Amino acid sequence: MKTRFVLIQTSHAGNVGAAARAMKTMGFDDLVLVAPRWANVLRREETIQRASGALDVLARARIVETLDEALDGMSHLCATAMTPRDFGPPTRTPRAHLEMLVKGELQAAPVAGDGATPAETGVAFLFGCERFGMANEDVYRCDVALSIPSNPQFGSLNLGAAIQLIAYEWRQALGGFAVENAAPAQLPDRADAAQVAGMLGHWEQALTHLGFLDPAAPKKLMPRLNQLFNRAQLSPEEIHILRGVAKTMLQSTAPNR
Repeated sequence: MKTRFVLIQTSHAGNVGAAARAMKTMGFDDLVLVAPRWANVLRREETIQRASGALDVLARARIVETLDEALDGMSHLCATAMTPRDFGPPTRTPRAHLEMLVKGELQAAPVAGDGATPAETGVAFLFGCERFGMANEDVYRCDVALSIPSNPQFGSLNLGAAIQLIAYEWRQALGGFAVENAAPAQLPDRADAAQVAGMLGHWEQALTHLGFLDPAAPKKLMPRLNQLFNRAQLSPEEIHILRGVAKTMLQSTAPNR
């Protein structure tokens, strides 16, 4: 489905930049502004700074005078409204509604007169102005009012934050992006028993040299170190590092006993 984010009468230029950034992080780029406060809002310094690199989204963004123009080609309209309207559409959480939409449990009407099917049209997310939110008449024309679950005593969200949350939920419903694993594709080779034993012998000499280990009464220090290093599953490179530490200890001056 095509996806469009529609900002109605936005008054703060920074929020337009924040919207562009939020959209780009989730892979969306269709932004339409309806009668924003600033005619040059897409070029204002605050907008560009808050976009933080999402300049391609700003470059594609359009400014229109009416909501009808902004919704051209869209078939499923999602209002964002914290307060339910008495005669408005059903109020749902973004996650619940968007999962239903993707699963085909909701019927999106084709755009009037163009013969398009729902799959060929798209979904629009509507956001009202910062001070007053969405007007009732704009909410009434939507298929759903999305309400982000938040603290009942303080549910007010910044516009940029609200767009980020909706964009994230929609991307997750569509399948999401894979998370890159910073770990190597395969585990490093593990040191063999002989390498571990050689390193332990080196450490035994170093600890004795420092006076930390008494050869006459070693107790269970070395067996415990053996178990510790076995749990660590050391690689040959790590064995080399630990032997380097032991060598440095042996080269140091032994403390007076």
